[in-house]
Amino acid sequence: MKRFFKLIIFLLTPAVILAQNSEEEIIEKARKIHEKVITIDTHNDINIANFTNKKNYTMDLDTQVNLPKMEEGGMDVSWLVVYTGQGDLTNVGYKEAYANAMLKFIAIHKLVNELAPEKVGLATTSEGVRALVNQGKKVVMIGVENGYPMGEDMDKLQQFYDLGARYMSLAHNGHSQLSDSNTGEEDDVWVHNGLSELGKKVIAEMNRLGMMIDVSHPSKEAIKQMFELSKAPLIASHSSARVLGHHSRNLDDELLMLFKEHGGVVQTVAFSSYINTEKDSIFNAAKDKLYNRKAEELNFKILSRDSIRKMDEEQRNLYRENYNELTVAAKPGLKKLKQEVPPVDVKDFVDHIDYMVDLIGIDHVGISSDFDGGGGIEGWSDASESLNVTIELVKRGYTEEEIAKLWGENLLRVLDEVQAVAADLQKE
Repeated sequence: MKRFFKLIIFLLTPAVILAQNSEEEIIEKARKIHEKVITIDTHNDINIANFTNKKNYTMDLDTQVNLPKMEEGGMDVSWLVVYTGQGDLTNVGYKEAYANAMLKFIAIHKLVNELAPEKVGLATTSEGVRALVNQGKKVVMIGVENGYPMGEDMDKLQQFYDLGARYMSLAHNGHSQLSDSNTGEEDDVWVHNGLSELGKKVIAEMNRLGMMIDVSHPSKEAIKQMFELSKAPLIASHSSARVLGHHSRNLDDELLMLFKEHGGVVQTVAFSSYINTEKDSIFNAAKDKLYNRKAEELNFKILSRDSIRKMDEEQRNLYRENYNELTVAAKPGLKKLKQEVPPVDVKDFVDHIDYMVDLIGIDHVGISSDFDGGGGIEGWSDASESLNVTIELVKRGYTEEEIAKLWGENLLRVLDEVQAVAADLQKE
């Protein structure tokens, strides 16, 4: 779309478009498109406690993603993430991180092979995705968030690939043995000034294997080096535009233009503080007051994220259960609060899509949520509300073909290109 056209649509929506089409007509048009295109969310975190025989994704759990919510929201593909928080760069740290990663791989395989093989399948290629969707099944794909669990052992990367991983980021929040993290911006302390020597070797090996390189958490310098070194396109599995949300997790225009130049894709993320930092801060301050009042009534102590991260899995699960009880109790008050202090919503989210489409082109932008990892906005708070994103895209004037690209075709194209590069490298 041309810049002028997109600007007019943005300024006049919904007034002009609704003058031509009723709200009902727009929703019906969006529903038909949503049912037709392949919808892919490239970043959903998991908790292994939700992959047991008694409690799993065949049930409508309090998770933002599960099979019933995907069905209700018309979400076809969920990239389930093998996430490991950053720890010490020691053999003990690597060993613990590897054990954590393996538990998550095992949980995902249990879902597709034991718990719901008739409902969901694991895909590692675009052809696999299309085949499963045509069978009427939901699709799971696997991404690795943070290369920390591989330690200094390149064979681990091959193992992750063999288990189905088709993208990996080289760092998370904190510098890894492979790459500096975006978090270095806070104190201007860096370990590698981009990628480590091992990280550079990992880039080459990921190219050889056919695993997409995810730049969503590494530092800007590391990302620039990845673009220089990689023979295949890169992805940002869950990032947005920094010019609209000034956060180190977002990509500035210089980095966004590299995606256009090298053919990659940026999966716009529905993480409220990345989308509109100021609006999110104002709403959260009001929300915190409400939650603190309700927590006091329930004799429950709300903990910081850092405190929760330091808990073991059992403690963390218990805390989450108690916190969920708090959210239920606060729900009536929260509904009233949103009328007074608007939260970040789907319109704010699609503003980022508009901006990046305008800057780097429709072929280089996609959609992600970071559900169950902090993501979720008003109107797209879980997978069941995914249609709302398509409705807003229709309101902005996006065509069916463009919406198909945003919801999944761009990502699948990049996966194909990465695997084609790998095929060529393996012939050498």
